[in-house]
Amino acid sequence: MTSPEHQTADPPDTLPITNIAAYKFVRLDDPGKWRLAFREKTSELGLRGTVLLSREGINLFVAGTRPQIDLFLEWMRDHEEFAGIPVKESPGDHLPFNRMLVRLKKEIISMGIPDIDPVSHPAPKITARELRQWLDEGREITLLDTRNDYEIGLGTFENAISLGIDHFRQFPDAVHSLPQELRKRPIVMFCTGGIRCEKAGPLMEREGFEQIHQLDGGILKYFEECGGEHYRGDCFVFDHRVAVDPGLQETGAAVCFACQAVLTTEQQQHPQYQPPDSCPFCHQPPDRHMSARIAIREQKIREACNPLPGANPYTNVRPLNVPLKYDGWAVADLLHDMHSHMGREYWVHACGLGRIRNGATVLAAGDIVRSGWRLKHWIPDTHEPDVNADIRILYEDDRIVVVNKPAPLPMHPSGRFNRNTLTQILNLAYAPEFVRPAHRLDANTTGVVVLSRNRATARLVQPQFENGTSEKTYLALVQGNPPDQEFRCDEPVGREAGVSGSRAVDADGLPATTLFRVIGRPQPGRALVECRPLTGRTNQIRLHLATLGYPIIGDTVYAGGAAPDNSETGTVSTGTISIDDPPMCLHAWRVTFRHPENGEQVTFEAPPPAWARLSGAEK
Repeated sequence: MTSPEHQTADPPDTLPITNIAAYKFVRLDDPGKWRLAFREKTSELGLRGTVLLSREGINLFVAGTRPQIDLFLEWMRDHEEFAGIPVKESPGDHLPFNRMLVRLKKEIISMGIPDIDPVSHPAPKITARELRQWLDEGREITLLDTRNDYEIGLGTFENAISLGIDHFRQFPDAVHSLPQELRKRPIVMFCTGGIRCEKAGPLMEREGFEQIHQLDGGILKYFEECGGEHYRGDCFVFDHRVAVDPGLQETGAAVCFACQAVLTTEQQQHPQYQPPDSCPFCHQPPDRHMSARIAIREQKIREACNPLPGANPYTNVRPLNVPLKYDGWAVADLLHDMHSHMGREYWVHACGLGRIRNGATVLAAGDIVRSGWRLKHWIPDTHEPDVNADIRILYEDDRIVVVNKPAPLPMHPSGRFNRNTLTQILNLAYAPEFVRPAHRLDANTTGVVVLSRNRATARLVQPQFENGTSEKTYLALVQGNPPDQEFRCDEPVGREAGVSGSRAVDADGLPATTLFRVIGRPQPGRALVECRPLTGRTNQIRLHLATLGYPIIGDTVYAGGAAPDNSETGTVSTGTISIDDPPMCLHAWRVTFRHPENGEQVTFEAPPPAWARLSGAEK
């Protein structure tokens, strides 16, 4: 049985995510009891993050969807010990934690002085708006940053004093060394969320500081209520986002894997920033070549796929949004209308087994749903089909990763595949990084895929694939014998998905153009074609070739030579092929775009597969 601290049946990374940080100093006589309660609740809701519990209180960083977080906070605040606990929130587009941990600690924030009691002797607090007013008025106050040096390097308040510490346990000695004249001056201390100041205040008062105030809610609360006034830079946060700006949005900051230094976007431009090996703070002459680094990365991929992530049975939780048109429908009717291929009996049965839920509430087949709800379909004992996980790294630097994707292998979680996907496997191999594809390939298509290693890079690379400034060249082995060496197709592609996500030619659809060039005729009735899509519509190359009467060999969706539809006469689709099936002969051969670091054009190629080499593909 999977431990709640290692369960991964969480919201897909494509959903909007709510990140929360909260703490409360409160006497907990039996922290072990609370640990069991929090483990059970976070596991039930599918949350990720960390909850620390001790006799002095609770400290947590948790992420999930909005409904999950709301249910968690409602449950927590129903207990007297945690009633009124203040919570800081920030949005995200992916889960910043890999798992859920609930741990017991001697202190929820370690300072190493056990007799400091912020419950009984808290320091006076000043609100974010009060601090901004004081700073606007130019009051004579001393701002004291209680955080570590690596956090301060990303940003702090103007004219704030730092203590030069690497860990909060060094805080008592650092405070003892502060100038004597500060002991009579008004001091406002601050940290990320306020928890360190809760302990710092009583200690400083014991050290003889007479006018100590702490910023209530810390920097994050100040950002929420006052923005970035009087603050310079970003704020380090203790999850995979690394840092947020005054708008509480994730920034492009990174952490050096070698020395754990926090790096601004400017520092990441330094030539000595060579992740995962070094950064400007720890750089040494390189002793490994690109090929060696790639070999190490590919070994991590192999380890992540042995066994495949989706090989062992697990409980899969699939989200189901309720659009406005379904407001007031019965659960079974809604699900049958949205996913009719499953049959109504399937959904009635799933409701009877308690597998359809709204938050933690189990829904019956006849229960009425409301628009905006986010239902969850719990699927126990999920065993995903095998995929080809022979992912090869073509290139990597600190900004991008370029891989040769095998097939069959879906890009993203969808349908029968949740863990056995390219992005999920690469995220295991690149953890704690979160790679972001700049474009996509069908599950049955092989070839070049470009991914960004951080959000800042994604903002520079992904638009190139969306607005057509990148260049992509594919190879396809097709049925038929095109009479011309060069030809094109300008048929518009339908907006709505048909069988297995297929598209059809539609006069009211999206404009689409693909250029073709025959580069080999390996045998009668077959041609090897170079394909250059000038637009990026779903299934564009496959649909255009099928529409022209030259369907791709092995394409089970468009195999009939025409676009499938939803009628009884449409081509029957099997979607993602089996690993034992003959390949679909479409290969993303070459990609050209501007590198995000210097703007120079770069080109990457994936070696043609055997079917293309045998048919005459040459560089």
